[in-house]
Amino acid sequence: MIRRNKRQRTQRRIIVVIILLLFSTGFLFYPVLNKRIEAKRVDPIPSSLEQIEADIREIQLPSADTEIYLDLVNKTHPLPADYVPSDLTEVAAVAPGVTCTQLRTPAAEAFAQLLNAAAFDGYTLVLRSGYRSYETQQKLFDGYVKKDGQNAAEQYSAPPGCSEHQMGLAVDVTSPSVNYKLKRNFGSTAEGSWLAENAHRFGFIIRYLDGKQDITGYIYEPWHIRYVGIQPATEIYRQNITLEEYLAQQP
Repeated sequence: MIRRNKRQRTQRRIIVVIILLLFSTGFLFYPVLNKRIEAKRVDPIPSSLEQIEADIREIQLPSADTEIYLDLVNKTHPLPADYVPSDLTEVAAVAPGVTCTQLRTPAAEAFAQLLNAAAFDGYTLVLRSGYRSYETQQKLFDGYVKKDGQNAAEQYSAPPGCSEHQMGLAVDVTSPSVNYKLKRNFGSTAEGSWLAENAHRFGFIIRYLDGKQDITGYIYEPWHIRYVGIQPATEIYRQNITLEEYLAQQP
């Protein structure tokens, strides 16, 4: 009887020791396991929009190079007739039937990211017009003069050599909501509002603002955006000023 009791006590002691060993082992490994779990929890999975913004930051040029994209082209600062950008590239997302489908490479890459961000938010935007040569601009302007007269044409169309489109940095943007046309009411559409509020994030500005015709020389064009780089575009957007006004502020 005594032996049996001793055997039972011994067995119980063994069981207790095993239980204690299991608990101690569990506590030893718990921090490691927990660390792995926490690592998985905090490891962010970038969303499409986050990836888009990361991509655009990667292609953003150094500030010294960004100055190249701040060149002023307007009625008093024309380009030579033979000026053609050396780094033109095709833009994939274009309106049906358009032919001016190129931009300078930095602008084209930034524009692609802008379109992706718009699509992520549920909006469809496409290029209506990109780079236009001096000769192409001459034909367009002459046609507008024939239709509406010289003075009227100069309010909404640039004479040859005076168009930002010849720079390869300007984009006329449109959407299905306006039948892929360039209409003033584009500014009041959901797509136009999104463009006005977000273009600067990708280095673009609304070039011809409402109420700024005396400065820019052109009536309000909510579809016309110009690539200047993210930092200048953000400052221009925050101040709600034109490129001319921004450049006048620079030392």
